[in-house]
Amino acid sequence: MVDEVPFPPQITITKPLSLLAHGITDIEIHFLQIKFTAIGVYLDPQIGTHLQKWKGKSPADLAQDDDLFDALISAPVEKLIRVVVIKEIKGSQYGVQLENSVRERLAEEDKYEEEEEAALEQVVHFFQSKYFNPHSTITFYFPTTAAPTVQIVFSTEGKEESKMEVNNANVAEMIQKWYLGGSRGLSPTTISSLATALSAELSK
Repeated sequence: MVDEVPFPPQITITKPLSLLAHGITDIEIHFLQIKFTAIGVYLDPQIGTHLQKWKGKSPADLAQDDDLFDALISAPVEKLIRVVVIKEIKGSQYGVQLENSVRERLAEEDKYEEEEEAALEQVVHFFQSKYFNPHSTITFYFPTTAAPTVQIVFSTEGKEESKMEVNNANVAEMIQKWYLGGSRGLSPTTISSLATALSAELSK
């Protein structure tokens, strides 16, 4: 359970991926904590073999080490991020948040070209017409293809699942960085949980 939201311990698309870390996105307004989403990070158990350089480091050290998260993102293993809505929000608002964050990261790395803009517009359009009721789920699945891609699935009660695929490697990478990007990740609680889990995984 992540903040009273149930997450399965494993999700299988081509092989079982284990729930390795979790967290929430929230904001504090007038000393009130408002929680927006619960997040579960599912990774191929092989992830540890790509991160041996960090073996023996403490969770606190790992949480501060953006190089670790870059290595995690570029590791050629399946990854899945499951986001469950706690507080309802319009899909267009979520889409704009994603768009701004991804565009900013692409621009910083000088990777924002017409192809990236077109791919990002597709993602924004996908979320535009959705309404995120509580318990709606957004899944970002990153397969181990030669060039990074991401499959996005949105499901909400009473409606058929909606799916899309982003075949732009740069946009797929920056969506991963939005959620798993170390000190600049969207959810500090998820990054901290991931650092703890990876520290334990690497000390086996």
